Amino acid sequence: MKRFSNILLVVDDRTDSSAALKRATTLARSNNAHLTVCAGIDANPDDVRMRVITVSSREVLDVAIEKTQEWLTDIVASVAADDVSIDTKVLVGKPFIEIIRQVLRDDHDLLIKSADADRGLREMLFSSTDKHLMRKCPCPVWIIKPTERQKYLRILAAVDEDPGEPVKDVLNRQILEMFTSMALTEYSEAHVVHAWQVFGEGLLKSHKWDFSEGEFEAMLEEEASGRRRWLQDLVTSYGDFPDTSVSEGPELRLHVIKGPAEQVVPELARELEVDLVVMGTVARTGIGGFFMGNTAESILGELDCSVLTMKPPGFTSPVTLEE
Repeated sequence: MKRFSNILLVVDDRTDSSAALKRATTLARSNNAHLTVCAGIDANPDDVRMRVITVSSREVLDVAIEKTQEWLTDIVASVAADDVSIDTKVLVGKPFIEIIRQVLRDDHDLLIKSADADRGLREMLFSSTDKHLMRKCPCPVWIIKPTERQKYLRILAAVDEDPGEPVKDVLNRQILEMFTSMALTEYSEAHVVHAWQVFGEGLLKSHKWDFSEGEFEAMLEEEASGRRRWLQDLVTSYGDFPDTSVSEGPELRLHVIKGPAEQVVPELARELEVDLVVMGTVARTGIGGFFMGNTAESILGELDCSVLTMKPPGFTSPVTLEE
């Protein structure tokens, strides 16, 4: 998978980041990319007042930065190799804001982070910091489950058809291109899912319209067939998979499932025992500050695997470099 040149890895001494560190190092090597490993200190000494303790908050922060830098140096040394360019940085401030500022400052094209499971909600794999990054970081965000396999056996891409939102077409293409590249690199079983619904289906069934129940079912099947054709055409256009009838390659399976995406995608991921889901997190265009809709939030809340989230070209983060 050769597509990245400047990767940012976020680590935390409270979380097992070994899987993320190994993935980031391997990816940097295969892409001949530069890797920056950073850790954050959630502190602003100007906001801290210590009335009794004689050591200033600035002095405490300086020691914390020094210790964090030593820890970063040690973990980088454990994976250092002549063929991978790695440097380290300590970020001070609100974690997700400083991480995004680092992405903007050095123009990183991929952010990798170990899932920071919400310690107050044990069933949630992704913390509020993880979700802030998936909403607001301008580059792809790869949140890695600490206990993931070394090799992804199954990868799932989630795509959405919306003729009223041209940005979705661009995002679908990006999702499939990334998904294809990863599946071929990992030699993974590859799955693409599209969930669809009929607006007002209950009313269509209960109200007196000029069609019978059988005709309505036929219309549903026609819609399903149209969705299957759309997904097949989309994958044919953007998913560069080899023809397995004439050559070896990862198997590609398409899933067109009637139902809400927030239910369909997590259920399919669990059923297939998927290791990674690739999906978009932009809800719609034209609404300032509206970056991840309820559907994406709900899907992420139900997943128990690594996730790679993407945004279309032109996305502007609400986080800026200015204080």
